[in-house]
This record gives sequence, structure tokens and C-alpha cells, in this order.
Amino acid sequence: MNFIDIGFGNLIAQTRILCIVSADSAPARRMIQDAKDRAMCIDCCAGKKCKAVMVTDSDHVVLSSLTVDEIRGRM
Repeated sequence: MNFIDIGFGNLIAQTRILCIVSADSAPARRMIQDAKDRAMCIDCCAGKKCKAVMVTDSDHVVLSSLTVDEIRGRM
């Protein structure tokens, strides 16, 4: 199983990621709020601005302060 560093020493399993989207759009912000309401949001931003949102196959939403391009480069 391959893991990807998503910032601040946090890792995520590459095989579990369904999609990675930018956190700037309104649908992404709604998805984040919905995940927080369902307690399915994992915030790995360490107090920084969220720039990327990853959706996993277990329906968890993982927030990262790295950009989508930085995460894609690490894959």
C-alpha cells in the first residue's frame, strides 16, 4: 500500500482516494460542511488555509493545506 504525504507529517493511502478537488469552489465548501455535520471530515491543515479536498472510498473528506498540483506531484 502506497502512502502520500499530504502535509505536516500526515499520510493518506493512495488506493483509498477517489478524487482530489480544489477547496475554492462553492460545491467543495458545501461538501466540507456536510462532512463536518456527519463527523466524517478529517482536517490535516494544521491551522493553515485549506487548498485541497480529498474524498475517500469510505466517504471521509480529508482537508489539506497543499494544492491539488502538489498532491498530484507526490502521487
